[in-house]
Amino acid sequence: MKGKYVEDANAGEVVTLKGWVERVKELGKMNFLVLRDRSGTMQVTAKKGEVPDEVLEMIPKLPREACIAVKGKVIESKFAKSGIEMIPEKLEVISEAESPLPLDFSGKIDSEKRTRFDYRYLDLRNPEVQRIFHIRSSIIQLFREYFVKEGFIEIHSPVIQAAGAEGGSTLFKFDYYGKEAYLRQSPQLYKQMMMASGLDKIFEIGQVFRAEKFHTRRHLSEYLSTDFEMAWIDDENDVMDMLEGMVKHTLKGIKDIGIDVKVPDYDFPRLTYTEIIEMLKKEGIEIEWGEDLEDAQEAKLGEIMDKKGIDWYFITKYPSKIKPFYIMLDGELSRGLDLDYKGMEMASGGQREHRFDVLVKVMKEKGLNPDDFKFYTDAFRWGMPPHGGIGFGTERLVMQVLGLANVQEAILYPRTPEMLMP
Repeated sequence: MKGKYVEDANAGEVVTLKGWVERVKELGKMNFLVLRDRSGTMQVTAKKGEVPDEVLEMIPKLPREACIAVKGKVIESKFAKSGIEMIPEKLEVISEAESPLPLDFSGKIDSEKRTRFDYRYLDLRNPEVQRIFHIRSSIIQLFREYFVKEGFIEIHSPVIQAAGAEGGSTLFKFDYYGKEAYLRQSPQLYKQMMMASGLDKIFEIGQVFRAEKFHTRRHLSEYLSTDFEMAWIDDENDVMDMLEGMVKHTLKGIKDIGIDVKVPDYDFPRLTYTEIIEMLKKEGIEIEWGEDLEDAQEAKLGEIMDKKGIDWYFITKYPSKIKPFYIMLDGELSRGLDLDYKGMEMASGGQREHRFDVLVKVMKEKGLNPDDFKFYTDAFRWGMPPHGGIGFGTERLVMQVLGLANVQEAILYPRTPEMLMP
Protein backbone atom coordinates (compact mmCIF):
# COMPACT_ATOMS: atom_id res chain seq x y z
CA MET A 1 0.00 0.00 0.00
CA LYS A 2 1.40 3.37 -0.99
CA GLY A 3 1.09 5.80 1.90
CA LYS A 4 1.43 9.40 2.98
CA TYR A 5 2.41 11.14 6.19
CA VAL A 6 -0.08 12.01 8.94
CA GLU A 7 0.49 15.73 8.43
CA ASP A 8 -0.70 15.42 4.81
CA ALA A 9 -4.00 13.69 5.63
CA ASN A 10 -7.19 15.77 5.31
CA ALA A 11 -10.80 15.13 6.29
CA GLY A 12 -12.79 13.50 3.48
CA GLU A 13 -9.82 11.60 2.01
CA VAL A 14 -9.26 7.86 1.85
CA VAL A 15 -5.55 7.41 2.62
CA THR A 16 -2.99 4.84 3.68
CA LEU A 17 -0.81 5.73 6.65
CA LYS A 18 2.29 3.82 7.70
CA GLY A 19 3.98 4.07 11.05
CA TRP A 20 4.33 2.67 14.56
CA VAL A 21 1.65 1.71 17.09
CA GLU A 22 1.96 4.25 19.88
CA ARG A 23 -0.87 2.82 21.96
CA VAL A 24 -4.09 0.81 21.72
CA LYS A 25 -7.29 0.89 23.74
CA GLU A 26 -10.22 -1.51 23.92
CA LEU A 27 -13.54 0.02 24.92
CA GLY A 28 -16.62 -2.16 24.61
CA LYS A 29 -17.64 -2.32 20.96
CA MET A 30 -14.97 0.22 19.97
CA ASN A 31 -11.24 -0.22 19.62
CA PHE A 32 -8.73 2.58 19.20
CA LEU A 33 -5.12 2.83 18.17
CA VAL A 34 -2.79 5.77 17.77
CA LEU A 35 -0.46 5.56 14.79
CA ARG A 36 2.73 7.64 14.81
CA ASP A 37 5.01 8.61 11.96
CA ARG A 38 7.73 11.26 11.79
CA SER A 39 5.18 14.02 11.17
CA GLY A 40 2.70 13.33 13.98
CA THR A 41 -0.01 10.98 15.22
CA MET A 42 -3.40 9.84 13.96
CA GLN A 43 -6.17 8.31 16.04
CA VAL A 44 -7.70 5.27 14.33
CA THR A 45 -11.21 4.46 15.57
CA ALA A 46 -12.82 1.09 14.85
CA LYS A 47 -16.48 0.64 15.80
CA LYS A 48 -18.23 -2.72 15.55
CA GLY A 49 -20.49 -2.82 12.51
CA GLU A 50 -18.71 0.10 10.82
CA VAL A 51 -15.39 -1.59 10.05
CA PRO A 52 -14.46 -5.13 8.98
CA ASP A 53 -14.49 -7.56 11.92
CA GLU A 54 -10.91 -8.65 11.25
CA VAL A 55 -9.73 -5.04 11.62
CA LEU A 56 -11.70 -4.59 14.85
CA GLU A 57 -10.24 -7.78 16.30
CA MET A 58 -6.64 -7.03 15.26
CA ILE A 59 -6.33 -3.73 17.09
CA PRO A 60 -6.27 -4.98 20.74
CA LYS A 61 -3.66 -7.59 19.80
CA LEU A 62 -1.21 -5.10 18.34
CA PRO A 63 2.01 -4.78 20.38
CA ARG A 64 3.28 -1.32 21.12
CA GLU A 65 5.73 -0.04 18.45
CA ALA A 66 4.77 -2.62 15.83
CA CYS A 67 5.06 -1.28 12.27
CA ILE A 68 1.68 -1.14 10.57
CA ALA A 69 -0.12 0.20 7.52
CA VAL A 70 -3.72 1.39 7.85
CA LYS A 71 -6.05 2.35 5.02
CA GLY A 72 -9.23 4.23 5.75
CA LYS A 73 -11.29 7.39 5.51
CA VAL A 74 -10.22 10.49 7.40
CA ILE A 75 -13.10 12.31 9.09
CA GLU A 76 -13.49 15.30 11.37
CA SER A 77 -13.54 14.49 15.09
CA LYS A 78 -14.48 16.40 18.23
CA PHE A 79 -12.52 13.99 20.41
CA ALA A 80 -9.17 13.58 18.64
CA LYS A 81 -6.54 16.20 19.54
CA SER A 82 -5.78 16.89 15.90
CA GLY A 83 -9.44 17.41 15.02
CA ILE A 84 -9.45 14.43 12.66
CA GLU A 85 -9.42 10.65 12.96
CA MET A 86 -9.42 7.65 10.64
CA ILE A 87 -12.09 4.99 10.18
CA PRO A 88 -10.07 1.94 9.07
CA GLU A 89 -11.04 -0.44 6.29
CA LYS A 90 -7.78 -2.34 6.07
CA LEU A 91 -4.93 -2.95 8.55
CA GLU A 92 -1.66 -4.73 7.86
CA VAL A 93 1.07 -5.63 10.34
CA ILE A 94 4.35 -5.00 8.55
CA SER A 95 6.69 -5.87 11.42
CA GLU A 96 6.10 -7.09 14.98
CA ALA A 97 7.79 -5.50 17.99
CA GLU A 98 9.09 -7.57 20.89
CA SER A 99 7.88 -6.84 24.40
CA PRO A 100 9.03 -5.43 26.73
CA LEU A 101 10.82 -2.62 24.98
CA PRO A 102 14.41 -2.05 26.22
CA LEU A 103 13.77 1.69 26.50
CA ASP A 104 10.84 3.84 27.55
CA PHE A 105 11.07 6.81 25.21
CA SER A 106 7.63 8.25 25.99
CA GLY A 107 9.11 10.89 28.30
CA LYS A 108 7.07 9.60 31.25
CA ILE A 109 10.14 7.88 32.68
CA ASP A 110 13.66 9.36 32.65
CA SER A 111 15.91 6.79 31.05
CA GLU A 112 19.65 6.65 31.62
CA LYS A 113 21.60 8.57 28.97
CA ARG A 114 23.74 5.53 28.14
CA THR A 115 20.63 3.36 27.65
CA ARG A 116 19.17 5.99 25.35
CA PHE A 117 22.32 6.05 23.22
CA ASP A 118 22.52 2.25 23.14
CA TYR A 119 19.01 2.18 21.67
CA ARG A 120 19.21 5.49 19.83
CA TYR A 121 16.83 4.29 17.08
CA LEU A 122 14.16 3.88 19.75
CA ASP A 123 15.11 7.09 21.53
CA LEU A 124 14.51 8.98 18.26
CA ARG A 125 10.91 7.78 18.19
CA ASN A 126 10.32 10.41 20.86
CA PRO A 127 9.21 13.46 18.83
CA GLU A 128 11.15 15.87 21.08
CA VAL A 129 14.40 13.97 20.55
CA GLN A 130 13.76 13.64 16.82
CA ARG A 131 13.12 17.38 16.65
CA ILE A 132 16.74 18.02 17.64
CA PHE A 133 17.94 16.36 14.46
CA HIS A 134 15.43 18.10 12.22
CA ILE A 135 16.79 21.39 13.56
CA ARG A 136 20.39 20.22 13.25
CA SER A 137 19.74 19.33 9.61
CA SER A 138 18.20 22.76 9.01
CA ILE A 139 21.21 24.49 10.58
CA ILE A 140 23.62 22.63 8.30
CA GLN A 141 21.55 23.48 5.23
CA LEU A 142 21.49 27.14 6.30
CA PHE A 143 25.28 27.12 6.61
CA ARG A 144 25.56 25.82 3.05
CA GLU A 145 22.97 28.30 1.78
CA TYR A 146 24.98 31.18 3.25
CA PHE A 147 28.32 30.04 1.86
CA VAL A 148 26.95 29.46 -1.63
CA LYS A 149 25.32 32.90 -1.55
CA GLU A 150 28.70 34.41 -0.63
CA GLY A 151 30.50 32.66 -3.50
CA PHE A 152 32.20 29.84 -1.57
CA ILE A 153 32.94 26.37 -2.98
CA GLU A 154 32.46 23.23 -0.86
CA ILE A 155 35.47 20.94 -0.56
CA HIS A 156 36.11 17.60 1.17
CA SER A 157 39.61 17.17 2.58
CA PRO A 158 41.15 13.86 3.73
CA VAL A 159 40.12 12.41 7.07
CA ILE A 160 43.28 10.25 7.04
CA GLN A 161 46.24 12.58 7.44
CA ALA A 162 50.01 12.34 7.87
CA ALA A 163 50.18 15.23 10.36
CA GLY A 164 47.83 17.02 12.72
CA ALA A 165 46.93 20.69 12.46
CA GLU A 166 47.14 21.17 16.22
CA GLY A 167 49.74 18.52 17.04
CA GLY A 168 50.22 17.28 20.57
CA SER A 169 48.48 14.54 22.51
CA THR A 170 45.00 15.02 21.03
CA LEU A 171 45.82 13.09 17.85
CA PHE A 172 44.23 9.69 17.14
CA LYS A 173 47.13 7.67 15.75
CA PHE A 174 46.79 4.43 13.76
CA ASP A 175 48.72 2.17 11.40
CA TYR A 176 48.25 3.02 7.73
CA TYR A 177 49.85 0.28 5.61
CA GLY A 178 52.84 0.22 7.92
CA LYS A 179 53.06 3.99 8.20
CA GLU A 180 52.02 6.27 11.05
CA ALA A 181 48.83 8.20 10.28
CA TYR A 182 46.22 10.24 12.14
CA LEU A 183 42.53 11.04 12.05
CA ARG A 184 42.19 14.71 11.28
CA GLN A 185 41.92 17.15 14.14
CA SER A 186 40.87 19.78 11.62
CA PRO A 187 40.87 20.38 7.84
CA GLN A 188 43.05 23.40 8.65
CA LEU A 189 46.18 22.53 6.66
CA TYR A 190 44.23 21.53 3.55
CA LYS A 191 42.02 24.61 3.72
CA GLN A 192 45.10 26.80 3.68
CA MET A 193 46.69 24.86 0.83
CA MET A 194 43.58 25.59 -1.23
CA MET A 195 44.24 29.32 -0.82
CA ALA A 196 47.27 28.84 -3.10
CA SER A 197 45.14 27.10 -5.75
CA GLY A 198 42.87 29.91 -6.89
CA LEU A 199 39.89 28.49 -4.99
CA ASP A 200 39.95 31.56 -2.80
CA LYS A 201 36.70 30.94 -0.91
CA ILE A 202 36.09 27.41 0.36
CA PHE A 203 34.08 25.72 3.09
CA GLU A 204 33.85 22.22 4.48
CA ILE A 205 31.35 20.55 6.82
CA GLY A 206 32.75 17.27 8.12
CA GLN A 207 33.89 15.14 11.04
CA VAL A 208 36.98 15.94 13.05
CA PHE A 209 38.53 13.97 15.92
CA ARG A 210 40.14 14.95 19.23
CA ALA A 211 41.77 12.38 21.55
CA GLU A 212 41.12 14.34 24.74
CA LYS A 213 40.35 12.66 28.08
CA PHE A 214 37.59 15.16 28.75
CA HIS A 215 34.50 14.83 30.94
CA THR A 216 32.58 18.02 30.21
CA ARG A 217 29.20 18.80 28.76
CA ARG A 218 30.66 20.48 25.68
CA HIS A 219 33.35 18.09 24.43
CA LEU A 220 33.23 15.11 22.06
CA SER A 221 35.91 12.83 20.60
CA GLU A 222 34.23 13.15 17.19
CA TYR A 223 32.17 16.11 16.09
CA LEU A 224 30.97 17.97 13.00
CA SER A 225 33.13 20.97 12.26
CA THR A 226 31.97 23.73 9.92
CA ASP A 227 35.02 25.44 8.44
CA PHE A 228 35.67 28.18 5.95
CA GLU A 229 38.78 29.81 4.55
CA MET A 230 39.03 32.94 2.40
CA ALA A 231 41.94 34.64 0.58
CA TRP A 232 42.86 38.24 -0.22
CA ILE A 233 41.75 39.50 3.20
CA ASP A 234 43.03 42.73 4.73
CA ASP A 235 43.09 41.31 8.27
CA GLU A 236 41.12 39.18 10.74
CA ASN A 237 38.24 41.68 10.69
CA ASP A 238 37.25 40.35 7.26
CA VAL A 239 37.00 36.86 8.80
CA MET A 240 34.85 38.15 11.65
CA ASP A 241 32.55 39.97 9.22
CA MET A 242 31.98 36.74 7.28
CA LEU A 243 31.46 34.65 10.41
CA GLU A 244 29.01 37.14 11.90
CA GLY A 245 27.05 37.08 8.64
CA MET A 246 26.92 33.28 8.74
CA VAL A 247 25.59 33.23 12.30
CA LYS A 248 22.90 35.86 11.68
CA HIS A 249 21.77 34.14 8.47
CA THR A 250 21.50 30.81 10.30
CA LEU A 251 19.65 32.15 13.34
CA LYS A 252 17.18 34.01 11.14
CA GLY A 253 16.60 30.84 9.14
CA ILE A 254 15.82 28.66 12.14
CA LYS A 255 13.62 31.37 13.62
CA ASP A 256 11.66 31.37 10.34
CA ILE A 257 10.91 27.65 10.80
CA GLY A 258 9.43 28.25 14.24
CA ILE A 259 12.38 27.88 16.63
CA ASP A 260 12.33 30.36 19.50
CA VAL A 261 15.75 31.92 19.09
CA LYS A 262 16.96 35.49 19.44
CA VAL A 263 18.40 36.92 16.22
CA PRO A 264 20.98 39.61 17.16
CA ASP A 265 20.13 43.10 15.91
CA TYR A 266 23.56 44.41 16.95
CA ASP A 267 27.10 44.19 15.64
CA PHE A 268 28.98 41.52 17.58
CA PRO A 269 31.36 43.24 20.03
CA ARG A 270 35.05 42.62 19.30
CA LEU A 271 36.67 42.43 22.72
CA THR A 272 40.40 42.01 23.14
CA TYR A 273 41.90 39.32 25.34
CA THR A 274 43.32 42.04 27.61
CA GLU A 275 39.87 43.65 27.99
CA ILE A 276 38.44 40.25 28.92
CA ILE A 277 41.09 39.75 31.60
CA GLU A 278 40.17 43.13 33.12
CA MET A 279 36.42 42.41 32.99
CA LEU A 280 36.91 39.12 34.85
CA LYS A 281 39.27 40.73 37.36
CA LYS A 282 36.49 43.13 38.36
CA GLU A 283 34.40 40.05 39.16
CA GLY A 284 37.12 38.66 41.41
CA ILE A 285 38.53 36.22 38.87
CA GLU A 286 42.29 36.54 38.48
CA ILE A 287 43.87 35.25 35.27
CA GLU A 288 47.57 35.65 34.61
CA TRP A 289 48.10 37.43 31.29
CA GLY A 290 49.08 34.81 28.74
CA GLU A 291 46.98 31.99 30.18
CA ASP A 292 44.09 30.59 28.15
CA LEU A 293 40.52 30.92 29.41
CA GLU A 294 39.02 27.91 31.18
CA ASP A 295 35.41 26.77 30.74
CA ALA A 296 34.25 28.31 34.02
CA GLN A 297 35.88 31.64 33.15
CA GLU A 298 34.21 31.66 29.72
CA ALA A 299 30.88 30.92 31.40
CA LYS A 300 31.39 33.85 33.79
CA LEU A 301 32.18 36.10 30.85
CA GLY A 302 28.90 34.97 29.30
CA GLU A 303 27.06 36.10 32.44
CA ILE A 304 28.77 39.51 32.30
CA MET A 305 27.81 39.98 28.64
CA ASP A 306 24.27 38.75 29.24
CA LYS A 307 23.74 41.62 31.68
CA LYS A 308 24.61 43.93 28.80
CA GLY A 309 22.04 42.20 26.56
CA ILE A 310 24.76 40.55 24.45
CA ASP A 311 24.70 36.83 23.56
CA TRP A 312 27.33 36.82 20.79
CA TYR A 313 30.78 38.41 21.02
CA PHE A 314 34.28 37.99 19.63
CA ILE A 315 37.48 37.69 21.65
CA THR A 316 40.52 38.98 19.73
CA LYS A 317 44.23 39.76 20.12
CA TYR A 318 45.11 36.63 22.04
CA PRO A 319 48.69 36.21 23.28
CA SER A 320 50.88 34.66 20.59
CA LYS A 321 52.08 31.84 22.80
CA ILE A 322 48.64 30.24 23.20
CA LYS A 323 47.76 30.23 19.50
CA PRO A 324 48.72 27.57 16.90
CA PHE A 325 51.69 28.01 14.56
CA TYR A 326 49.51 28.90 11.57
CA ILE A 327 47.94 31.99 13.20
CA MET A 328 49.63 35.23 12.18
CA LEU A 329 51.59 36.77 15.05
CA ASP A 330 52.00 40.45 15.79
CA GLY A 331 54.67 40.67 18.43
CA GLU A 332 53.39 39.19 21.68
CA LEU A 333 49.84 39.31 20.30
CA SER A 334 48.21 37.27 17.56
CA ARG A 335 45.57 37.82 14.92
CA GLY A 336 43.58 34.91 16.29
CA LEU A 337 39.97 35.13 17.39
CA ASP A 338 37.20 33.19 19.12
CA LEU A 339 33.45 33.64 18.80
CA ASP A 340 31.47 32.93 21.98
CA TYR A 341 27.73 32.43 22.42
CA LYS A 342 26.19 32.58 25.89
CA GLY A 343 29.51 31.84 27.58
CA MET A 344 30.63 29.01 25.30
CA GLU A 345 33.20 29.07 22.50
CA MET A 346 31.52 28.41 19.16
CA ALA A 347 34.32 29.15 16.70
CA SER A 348 38.05 29.71 16.64
CA GLY A 349 40.17 31.13 13.84
CA GLY A 350 41.78 34.28 12.59
CA GLN A 351 44.23 35.53 9.99
CA ARG A 352 46.80 32.91 8.98
CA GLU A 353 50.51 33.38 8.43
CA HIS A 354 51.00 33.37 4.63
CA ARG A 355 54.74 34.18 4.49
CA PHE A 356 56.79 31.00 4.00
CA ASP A 357 59.88 32.07 5.94
CA VAL A 358 57.88 33.38 8.91
CA LEU A 359 55.69 30.25 8.98
CA VAL A 360 58.71 27.94 9.12
CA LYS A 361 60.36 30.08 11.81
CA VAL A 362 57.25 29.99 14.04
CA MET A 363 56.88 26.22 13.57
CA LYS A 364 60.41 25.72 14.85
CA GLU A 365 59.79 28.07 17.79
CA LYS A 366 56.74 26.02 18.77
CA GLY A 367 58.74 22.79 18.69
CA LEU A 368 57.54 21.45 15.34
CA ASN A 369 59.75 20.03 12.60
CA PRO A 370 58.86 21.77 9.31
CA ASP A 371 60.11 18.71 7.41
CA ASP A 372 57.13 16.77 8.83
CA PHE A 373 54.82 19.34 7.23
CA LYS A 374 56.58 19.75 3.87
CA PHE A 375 53.42 18.76 1.95
CA TYR A 376 51.79 21.79 3.60
CA THR A 377 54.59 24.34 3.74
CA ASP A 378 55.45 23.86 0.04
CA ALA A 379 52.11 25.52 -0.80
CA PHE A 380 53.52 28.75 0.66
CA ARG A 381 56.60 28.84 -1.58
CA TRP A 382 54.99 29.82 -4.87
CA GLY A 383 52.60 32.68 -4.15
CA MET A 384 50.30 32.40 -1.15
CA PRO A 385 47.80 35.28 -0.70
CA PRO A 386 46.84 36.70 2.71
CA HIS A 387 44.02 34.53 4.07
CA GLY A 388 42.03 33.55 7.13
CA GLY A 389 39.16 31.43 8.33
CA ILE A 390 37.53 29.58 11.20
CA GLY A 391 36.38 26.24 12.56
CA PHE A 392 32.87 26.20 14.05
CA GLY A 393 31.41 23.57 16.43
CA THR A 394 28.12 22.59 14.78
CA GLU A 395 26.77 20.54 17.71
CA ARG A 396 27.59 23.34 20.15
CA LEU A 397 25.30 25.67 18.23
CA VAL A 398 22.50 23.08 18.29
CA MET A 399 23.08 22.63 22.02
CA GLN A 400 22.99 26.34 22.85
CA VAL A 401 20.06 27.20 20.58
CA LEU A 402 17.89 24.43 22.04
CA GLY A 403 19.14 24.72 25.62
CA LEU A 404 20.34 21.10 25.76
CA ALA A 405 22.11 19.94 28.90
CA ASN A 406 24.95 18.20 27.05
CA VAL A 407 26.42 18.41 23.54
CA GLN A 408 26.07 14.62 23.32
CA GLU A 409 22.33 15.16 22.84
CA ALA A 410 23.05 16.94 19.53
CA ILE A 411 24.84 14.01 17.86
CA LEU A 412 23.37 10.67 16.84
CA TYR A 413 25.99 8.38 18.35
CA PRO A 414 28.35 10.31 20.63
CA ARG A 415 31.99 9.31 20.82
CA THR A 416 33.61 9.98 24.20
CA PRO A 417 36.46 8.31 26.13
CA GLU A 418 33.83 5.89 27.46
CA MET A 419 31.60 5.42 24.42
CA LEU A 420 32.72 3.54 21.31
CA MET A 421 29.58 1.47 20.75
CA PRO A 422 27.11 1.41 19.15
